Amino acid sequence: MFEEFKKFAMRGNVLDLAVGVIIGASFTGIVNSLVNDIIMPPIGLALGGVDFSNFFWTLKGATTDSLAAAKAAKAVTINYGLFINAVINFTIVAFALFVLIRQINKLAAPKPADAAATPEDVLLLREIRDALKK
Repeated sequence: MFEEFKKFAMRGNVLDLAVGVIIGASFTGIVNSLVNDIIMPPIGLALGGVDFSNFFWTLKGATTDSLAAAKAAKAVTINYGLFINAVINFTIVAFALFVLIRQINKLAAPKPADAAATPEDVLLLREIRDALKK
């Protein structure tokens, strides 16, 4: 059983998947920073200085002005602003992966093969056929 597991774990696909997961985790950090530090501040400014991370509904507990204060007061909240940030993160990651996979597919796509030259015997048979038609 150990040998079979070792054989499975050392296959190229499993190693490729592990590398992909590690790169994906790193990429997630970059995208989170892009969304939270670069994209959301101008959107918040355009909406009148609104910070999406502070959009929440208090279901139970003290009503507060910020999500951090609500969490400190142990209030039960629905954090729809954080959900908006997560949707934007997902959209950026999905678009980046789409562009990456599209480029890889373009590189990996086989080029159309040149039309093979027609063999001489086929050409001769065509000439005979055309002559018989006349």
